[in-house]
Amino acid sequence: MKIDRRFFVQGALVFSTVLAFPRLLFAARPDTAFDATDADAVYKELFGEVPADSDRVKMKMPDIAENGAVVPVTVSADLDNVESISIVVENNPTPLAAEFKLSPRSEAVVSVRIKMGESSPVRAIVKADGKYYSTAKEVKVTIGGCGG
Repeated sequence: MKIDRRFFVQGALVFSTVLAFPRLLFAARPDTAFDATDADAVYKELFGEVPADSDRVKMKMPDIAENGAVVPVTVSADLDNVESISIVVENNPTPLAAEFKLSPRSEAVVSVRIKMGESSPVRAIVKADGKYYSTAKEVKVTIGGCGG
């Protein structure tokens, strides 16, 4: 197999750009929010305040999590132009469990497994057309997953 020199050089340039400047190519990580140790700090950093509950956001997760190390969560929204979906576990040592940036053409559904250290309210926040919508659920954890 013969490798074209031009193809090789172009590939090397693209690869080195990805390694050197990942934030230019991918969405920036909200470090302050992910490092926060208090749910109120997460809400203030990302949303300004706790968004009001909306019946247009649905969150599916168990009422009782047998093992807090792997708690399945599915969040969906009946909204147009969804920009992001975030999941906050209020009693976790680091409450922001996940944040997904979506394309406006994406279906507004995400599924993930999160860790929960103890029983806690879990809130899903959806940003669509510059507005925030949310829903919350109280989840009881029988075996902690955040080092407990």
